[in-house]
Amino acid sequence: MPKQGPIHLQTHGGEIRWRNIYVREIGDEEANEILRGDEFGTAFAPIFNGRDFDGWFGDLKGKLATNGELLWSDGGHIYTKREFSDFVFRFEFTMTPGANNGLAIRSTGEGNPAYDAMCELQILDDGHERYSGVKSRQVHGSAYGMAGAHRGYLRSSGQWNYQEVIVKGSTLQVELNGVKILDTDLSEITDYMDGREHPGKTLKKGHLGFAGHGPEHVFRFRRLSVKELD
Repeated sequence: MPKQGPIHLQTHGGEIRWRNIYVREIGDEEANEILRGDEFGTAFAPIFNGRDFDGWFGDLKGKLATNGELLWSDGGHIYTKREFSDFVFRFEFTMTPGANNGLAIRSTGEGNPAYDAMCELQILDDGHERYSGVKSRQVHGSAYGMAGAHRGYLRSSGQWNYQEVIVKGSTLQVELNGVKILDTDLSEITDYMDGREHPGKTLKKGHLGFAGHGPEHVFRFRRLSVKELD
């Protein structure tokens, strides 16, 4: 699906007339509200209170909870104390140019989420020049090293992106700003980037978290909510 393009008026023969044609562009904040919809009564529950890290564990260095946001400027991985099996996760994020992070799915809370969790979904400014040579299984939204995502749907640096992740059994779906960029079944993957296997991909349950990559990668996360599935 094209990220942007012209509005096309056309005819296939007879005379057609148009008039009073207007366009109102929808900004990222309004778009996120439309995409998220009304979560009241839909079993979505917040997993970050925006004030402190109650319910989380891990490396809290360089993490600040303020004004409803998680400001990330340094340090390693953090995880929810709760474990999840099948779920829908919604969150919003913005990042500085060239930033790199990851979403740990069904993690043990130890080791490298890219290999020891079910997977690490990339959170990456893959349009930045420093990532011009990354492989498809490294771009934003990809299940790192296993399944590549469609590229090109991130908003400009500084704008808020809206992302939804659906985890059911061995399947993963990722929707970014209204576009499905990943739809995969990890149980069917037998070829791995650089030949390095992912022993954690068969995990049925685990912690949800973020995986940082150093002080030059600044992120803001907000409105983290989960709906558990049967």
